[in-house]
Amino acid sequence: MQNETVKWSVSTIDDLVASSFSEIIQAQPAIEILLIGCGAFGKLIEPEIFINLKDAFVAVETMNTGAACRTFNVLIAEDRRVAAALIPVE
Repeated sequence: MQNETVKWSVSTIDDLVASSFSEIIQAQPAIEILLIGCGAFGKLIEPEIFINLKDAFVAVETMNTGAACRTFNVLIAEDRRVAAALIPVE
C-alpha cells in the first residue's frame, strides 16, 4: 500500500469538480473508501461527482474535517485502502 500526501487545490466544498478526484480514481492499489472532510460542517457533494466515484468503485463519505481525520486514522489502523480529501476548517 502506498502512503502519500498530495497538495489539493480545493479550499471549499463548492470548488469540487469531478476532476478533483482523478488521482483517487486512478490510484493503484485501488482506493476502497474516500473520506471528504468538508471544513467545519459536513455537506453533500454534487451528484455528478458521487456518481463518478461510485462508477470507479470508490465508496464516498462526507463529514466535517475533524471527523474525517479521526475516521481516516481508524480505517488506516484496520489496513483499509482509504484516502482523505480534506478541506481546511476556517
